[in-house]
Amino acid sequence: MIIFLLIWLGQLVSAIGSRLTSFALGVWVYQQHGSVTEFALISLFTYLPESLMSPFAGTLVDRWDRRWAMIISDSGAALGTLIIAFLLVTGQFQIWLLYPILTLRACFTAFQTPAYNASISQLVPKKHFSRVSGMVQIAQATSQIIAPMVAGFLVIAIKVQGVLLIDFCSFIFALFTLLLVNFPKTQQTSEGQIGKGSFKKEFIAGWSYILKRPGILALLIYSMVPYFTLGMLESLFTPLVLSVASTEQLGFIMSIGGCGWLVGSLVISIWGGPKRRIYAMFGFVIWQGLLLLLSACQASILLIASGVFCYLFAYPIILSSNQAIWLTKVKPDLQGRVFGVRRLIEQIPPAIAYIIAGPVVDNIFEPLFAQNGILAATMGQIISAGSGRGVRLLFILMGIFNILTTIFAYQYQQLRLIDSKAPDIT
Repeated sequence: MIIFLLIWLGQLVSAIGSRLTSFALGVWVYQQHGSVTEFALISLFTYLPESLMSPFAGTLVDRWDRRWAMIISDSGAALGTLIIAFLLVTGQFQIWLLYPILTLRACFTAFQTPAYNASISQLVPKKHFSRVSGMVQIAQATSQIIAPMVAGFLVIAIKVQGVLLIDFCSFIFALFTLLLVNFPKTQQTSEGQIGKGSFKKEFIAGWSYILKRPGILALLIYSMVPYFTLGMLESLFTPLVLSVASTEQLGFIMSIGGCGWLVGSLVISIWGGPKRRIYAMFGFVIWQGLLLLLSACQASILLIASGVFCYLFAYPIILSSNQAIWLTKVKPDLQGRVFGVRRLIEQIPPAIAYIIAGPVVDNIFEPLFAQNGILAATMGQIISAGSGRGVRLLFILMGIFNILTTIFAYQYQQLRLIDSKAPDIT
């Protein structure tokens, strides 16, 4: 457990550094070029290559020592940061160079998540899986709260080059913690030996493991629900708030939401979750659905702030419970491959949400509440017709979607009883 705590500390510092760089680069590029497209491309090249690489990286993680997989990942990401800083300092930086460098960083980072997650079952007793998964969420929440608050000041004080140097130092710290420890040897199983020696067969084994287990497959499909609704929320939350509040109030509400994520992460880390972790997922997904219904019905700053705090409070509990089930049910020497596939699939719903959210609201929902719109005289009496009401209607529908899909998922016995019926790892 002490080894994991040391690694967790290193990854926490590294996550803050990476988030600082992502935020600072985005702000700097937008200030220098004034292009929303170039701003958006930073996020695309930061996250898309990592998602696409995850199944391949996961297969290699199962072949390698997981500690060295994390070391290689951090080293490659640090190199990418150093290259960007060098180009800026020497005056050779051009915006088009940023995208292949970010892609390179993302490809190295693709090894980080499956190796880090799979290492939990090597380093931590099974009874603590929910707690340590909550600790991983604490690291994410902390980086999301600290980075936006600090990065804006740092860009002015030490410029973007200074922020990149801080990020590089955070990678060095993470590498130092990894070099201090050794991981126990991964337990070998018959399932993990399938396709051994052939990259193609080992790669397919990760997909087959999920497809051949109805409970695990159902869990993967069900876990797409909170990912999709969060993607819709991230896409449309800013327009919703700005329809009734100022930019300053938006920043305040987003900070409140980050605090909710952090508090939820702390709670699951201390509590450990219920024995039947799937029930925690069911309960808190329904909880989020109810919050979407309530927070969208009235245009109140206090209600929206309270709603986003409670919504994001539930999110790390859902993710940690989900992660603990996977850690408990997937054989240790298959976790890299399986978690790589899982990460790719879990990134699809938010990607779809990012693509469809704007057009759906602009072309379908907002016109319904315009003057003489179909719903202006009916639903408009509940939500109130006007700007932003289409977003609120979509949130109401997303809340209903959360609740109904959970009720439907509960009816499937293989999923409902996954904690007790699906065999645990030894």
